[in-house]
Amino acid sequence: MTIFDAIILGLVEGITEYLPVSSTGHLILATWLLGLRENEARLASIDAFNIIIQGGAILAVLLLYRARVVQMLRGMIGKNSAGLHLFGKLCVAFLPAAILGKLFDDAIEEKLFHPMPVLIMLGGGGVLLLLLGKWMRSLVAREENESADFMQLSYLAAFGIGVFQCVAMVPGTSRSLMAILGGLVFGLSPRRSAEFSFLLGLPTLGAACLYKLWKASDAAGGFAPFADSIGGIAPMLIGIAVATLSAILAVRWLVSLLSKGGLEIFGVWRIAVALVLGVLLFSGHAQLTL
Repeated sequence: MTIFDAIILGLVEGITEYLPVSSTGHLILATWLLGLRENEARLASIDAFNIIIQGGAILAVLLLYRARVVQMLRGMIGKNSAGLHLFGKLCVAFLPAAILGKLFDDAIEEKLFHPMPVLIMLGGGGVLLLLLGKWMRSLVAREENESADFMQLSYLAAFGIGVFQCVAMVPGTSRSLMAILGGLVFGLSPRRSAEFSFLLGLPTLGAACLYKLWKASDAAGGFAPFADSIGGIAPMLIGIAVATLSAILAVRWLVSLLSKGGLEIFGVWRIAVALVLGVLLFSGHAQLTL
């Protein structure tokens, strides 16, 4: 992997992680277009790299929502009741992914981490966003109670959002999309749903990064051999840095869009990407290795 590859993948990760377009799906397609999926021996390391650079998306949320993070830390030491409740609800929402991710991670990687399933889920998710556009715009009128701090969200509803998030284990679906939809279904406003999705990404993405790093290092015989397989530590650090900066911009843009409601623009994008790459594939202008 070159520095150029790391920059491109960092941009793709940062821009798509919190937008409802599927970062994993776009990263699989990006590595395919960059020719990084042609070497079967390095494929596991490339997929691990794509997960590890999600650390940049984590840093972006820590920076943008540092007040919330401090609130939860104060709650954990008994100095902020709202922060403690928010922390508890994020833990409950994280549970389904923690359990199901461990059980099905290997099977999903083997069967679904390929361009064809990604194209199908990208297109399907795009159609879903278009169908739900009017409903989502109507929810902008939901009261934004800034003093509630998610107190109106029950622990059962938080668990339900976590179940929604698990659907995104299928690459091409979008963790952000499913978590936002879950929040809307359980009574949150669009902006609140997005914020809960961002915060839920901290334990979800953090656990995925650490698990993938450990798994890839163990398979390679240690961290040093794994780093060598992707071109050293430099691509990893550069990918994380680029992902951080681009994720900050993407989150701000998404929040501004949600203040107006609909997310149809992302539905159109998902369908367009699926159609263009599908045409290239089936016309023989692009090669696909399954």
